[in-house]
Amino acid sequence: MAQAINNWQMDQKADLNAPQAKPKYISTFRALSGYMKEHRLTFAGFIGCTLIAISAELLQPYLMKIAIDDNLMVGKNDYHGLMIICGIYFSLSLLSMLFTYLQNNLLQKAGQSIVASIRKRLFAHISKLSMSYFDKVPSGSLITHVSSDTEAINQFFNQVLLSLFRDGFTLVFILVMMFQLDVTLTLYCLILLPIIAGIAIAFRRYMRHTYQMARTRLSRLVAFVAENLSGMNLIQVFHQQKEQEKQFEERNNSYFKANIREIRTNVLFNRSYEILNNLAIAFVTWLGGQAVLGTTIEFGVLYAFITYIRLFFQPINTITQQWNTLQSATVAINRVWGLLAIQPEVTDKPKPAKIDKAEIQGRIDFNRITFGYEGGAPVIQDLDLHVKPGEMIGIVGTTGAGKSSLISLLCRFYDVNEGSILIDGLDIRELAQSDLHRIVGLVQQEPYLYSGTVLDNVRLFDETISRESVIEACRFIGADSIIMRMKEGYDTRLSERGSGLSAGERQLISFARIIVFQAKILILDEATANLDSHTEQLIQNALYLVAEGRTTLVIAHRLSTIMGADRILVMSRGRIVEQGTHQELLDAHGYYEELYLHSQGQKQEREDVAGTWHRTR
Repeated sequence: MAQAINNWQMDQKADLNAPQAKPKYISTFRALSGYMKEHRLTFAGFIGCTLIAISAELLQPYLMKIAIDDNLMVGKNDYHGLMIICGIYFSLSLLSMLFTYLQNNLLQKAGQSIVASIRKRLFAHISKLSMSYFDKVPSGSLITHVSSDTEAINQFFNQVLLSLFRDGFTLVFILVMMFQLDVTLTLYCLILLPIIAGIAIAFRRYMRHTYQMARTRLSRLVAFVAENLSGMNLIQVFHQQKEQEKQFEERNNSYFKANIREIRTNVLFNRSYEILNNLAIAFVTWLGGQAVLGTTIEFGVLYAFITYIRLFFQPINTITQQWNTLQSATVAINRVWGLLAIQPEVTDKPKPAKIDKAEIQGRIDFNRITFGYEGGAPVIQDLDLHVKPGEMIGIVGTTGAGKSSLISLLCRFYDVNEGSILIDGLDIRELAQSDLHRIVGLVQQEPYLYSGTVLDNVRLFDETISRESVIEACRFIGADSIIMRMKEGYDTRLSERGSGLSAGERQLISFARIIVFQAKILILDEATANLDSHTEQLIQNALYLVAEGRTTLVIAHRLSTIMGADRILVMSRGRIVEQGTHQELLDAHGYYEELYLHSQGQKQEREDVAGTWHRTR
């Protein structure tokens, strides 16, 4: 049992770095520059508001210098002048508050719009990737890209970009005001700048490594949780909760340690600047105090200078506090851009062939095809198969025979390594994938239903398909009576994956989709494998109705599903080893007969077990 869990986990997991393309390192500003150009007017307004807000704030200490030196220190009793200064001071405070509010709103408008665009582009890109990509990548990793990584980019606008412009301009304005007050004191203070730069450079590489480690471990934690949620039934059946809790604890502790390391680095970085700030204030007070006592400078100048020094270190401290956010955003940007750089293995031609769906006959030709999954041995070898229009083909074989792979190739989830697949003489690689999937209708063993109404699930949210067409399709296959028993009929909302509906009801909705979209080729991938005998009969009746006039390929787990097929293919190790009608294959006394007798034996065994159970009751 434990081995079953381990096998399942090995199937789910993949190295987070393996599927990613490895593009060269790209900075956050370079990556987002194209998006920011689209909102250049909004950013221009943001910068303008920032300049006005900063100017209004930094003129206030200079007003205090005027009040002290030109009024209080000279003994003037100009109350009218002081009231004017107080009024200007109050007006500047209001002006600073107003334009700070505007700058934040403008930045958020542009930033949120950019993040929404990236999130939309990322989701659209993921949905276009080939099936081979999803074979290698755990769903939790993709969830991290769409949620956590885009949120890190969002914080770049909320915190980093805001701090860069506001605090950067603040530093420039403070230096201008300090030079205006006293050049000598300002030059002494600038001695600290090389020290600040040295600390930043010393911490930079270490901090970047720390934040990247935390992000990677978070991604692995999220991936593990997502995998466990998707396989919770297996975990509970085999009582593996404690084992999974142990593995979760290992990942959780790993992420915890990375976070602690990140916090320690951040605290050490910020406290270094606080010490420099206090030293600078003490240094200016000592030098300035001597100058005031020696009447070299005025007291108001010293007061304003000390205020500017305190303000000078505040934006520096704020910028350094955003360093971790910038590093996190940079890592996220590179992860997202790395995912966007991955190209689908299955792509459309620049000028795909045009095809009239109404004229499709449904002839299928598999011309000596060979196919193997990436890095593996061929699962289909030199297979040659030709299906007539309107023919029903049953496909049987043991697990790993290549049945589902054959269907995946026809749907062009993958491309063949050798040979070609033709529909009405046209290579499917010449068709646009959207056109191909309108021609080929697929009903899987576990049909996927979306959160939405029954009506929307049948027509797949295509508003061009009328309600009457949906109802007519459901009546045709016998699903209408089931749907009308629901609380709100066709407007009944279904939860995720159609929970609340039986397997047979979900399959009937899948058949209704085929009717609505008028697919010329129908594929059933073990669509009756998990159904009871009564429901299986219901689905079989629907199958023969839907298959009328369509070329139909049925992968069968139960041979009773395809006994009436025009032709039955028996596959083994990627090859067709037998083919013919049900009776012809039985008369041949070959591989098919063994499968048939085995299935009949299982049926009799189930009946015997059921009879024994009833007798013991």
